[in-house]
Amino acid sequence: MKIELTAVFQKVPEGYIAFVEELPGANTQGDTLEEARANLYEAIQLVLEANRELAEEELKGVDVIREPLALVA
Repeated sequence: MKIELTAVFQKVPEGYIAFVEELPGANTQGDTLEEARANLYEAIQLVLEANRELAEEELKGVDVIREPLALVA
């Protein structure tokens, strides 16, 4: 099974707004569709990094097991 996310692009007078349906907080905008697409990839990376940092801070000093998780099966 391959996990896919849904990117949504909406045309507005200023250009495009974009977000990922399954990932709250991953949203952006761009003057062109191509710019919005590129900005969305960056937004996804930033949301994942921020979530990782928040989790690490919350679990500081707690005995946990961390391991990589592949989303392609």
